[in-house]
Amino acid sequence: QVQLVASGGGLVQAGGSLRLSCAASGRTFSTYSLGWFRKAPGKEREFVAAISWAGGSTRYAGSVKGRFTISRDNAKNTVYLQMNSLKPEDTAVYYCAVGPAASTSYYLYDYTYWGQGTQVTVSS
Repeated sequence: QVQLVASGGGLVQAGGSLRLSCAASGRTFSTYSLGWFRKAPGKEREFVAAISWAGGSTRYAGSVKGRFTISRDNAKNTVYLQMNSLKPEDTAVYYCAVGPAASTSYYLYDYTYWGQGTQVTVSS
């Protein structure tokens, strides 16, 4: 059974940092891209960042570029999201997901397996 377990969320003040982790089990995803999405109350789930299977290619939403960094450790079947200079508008539930093998993608429907989400709350 495939599971993606996200962790690392919490409450932080504006300007602070958090590091999210997402560990996969049940199979290896070393040949697939991985991504992070988020969903704020009253909003649609939106793309945050993605990383190619080897980690050589990344892409970010404009709202987080320069503040967030996605990385992965294929030996641990884990993807990370380092979030710096957090803003109140970053408050959301963050989800990790398995993306396409060939490339990274912005599109929600290109992602298959999803984690359960971890809450990030940024206070002003």
